[in-house]
Amino acid sequence: MKTIVSQSSLVAIAAAAWLGLASVALAAPMSFSVPLAGAQEVPAVQTAGSSTANLTYDASTKDMTWSISYKDLSGPVTMAHFHGPAAAGSNAGVQIWLSKRGNEPVPNPITGHATLTDAQATQLAAGQWYVNIHTKNHPGGEVRGQVKLP
Repeated sequence: MKTIVSQSSLVAIAAAAWLGLASVALAAPMSFSVPLAGAQEVPAVQTAGSSTANLTYDASTKDMTWSISYKDLSGPVTMAHFHGPAAAGSNAGVQIWLSKRGNEPVPNPITGHATLTDAQATQLAAGQWYVNIHTKNHPGGEVRGQVKLP
């Protein structure tokens, strides 16, 4: 049996394959940085401290990884979290613990990984999450940064 494929069929197959590859490329993990500062806390905190959250997010799998370094904070770090949903200038509850719970020292950098729920992924994509680092001197948070996907 002979199979005949027309030129227009080959073009259609090639176009479909290219579109499939393009959609895979669009779904590639995104790596980006979020600066944290006391001025972003609500209410604002006067501090010489700062932090940078280096994040990688894969929207197709909802996987998030982080490495968050901090310096010059007013005291020991007691905990760190992703909070949301909240726009800049608003506060919200904890979505993901970035540090261990309890009285263990918080490492520098803080590293980890989580798979988000559908609701969390939607909030993150809408810019409704922030990173917050809490210290002994500022239990409500000393530095904060709003997470905005690139």
